[in-house]
Amino acid sequence: MNRCSPGGSATVAVHRRRDASGIIGCEVADQPFWPRLIILAVVAVVITIAVYGVVGAIVKMDDIGLSLTQRSSRFTQRIGRGLVAGMPKLLSALSTIGTVAMLWVGGHILLVGTDAVGWHGPYGLVHHAEDFVHHAVQGVGGLVAWLLNTAVSAVIGLVVGTVVVAIMHVLPFGRREKDH
Repeated sequence: MNRCSPGGSATVAVHRRRDASGIIGCEVADQPFWPRLIILAVVAVVITIAVYGVVGAIVKMDDIGLSLTQRSSRFTQRIGRGLVAGMPKLLSALSTIGTVAMLWVGGHILLVGTDAVGWHGPYGLVHHAEDFVHHAVQGVGGLVAWLLNTAVSAVIGLVVGTVVVAIMHVLPFGRREKDH
């Protein structure tokens, strides 16, 4: 077994694998339980801190912009006005990106989940199409295959989501009385 050890002194051995492009990658999946748990816990904490940091910065960005508009420097005031004016556009873009991401993730969960419970048709079809595209397009086949899977997953999420919303509007518990 080859071991990935940054600097040669890592205490946790990780399997090294060479992918199709010749790049060596380190795998945590084959590790014993405790090292894998520690690695995943550290990654989870770091990602959580990063995500909440970005969200906190976005939430405070207009406050920071307003504060900058009250400074004496014209340059700083211009940056502050830009931050305040840009927040609605940023939030609108994040709303669209978030919606697309949820459709993609939800559709992919459904695609993989149906395969896991024994309905192999949809996942098999996408997998074979990915494999075909991967080998048919030289140089960027992996990217095109990923984009294909992503697009199909998003469409599945959109179709299933639309059906669920339609059912919720038809069923009596999905309708709300309008306030007068």
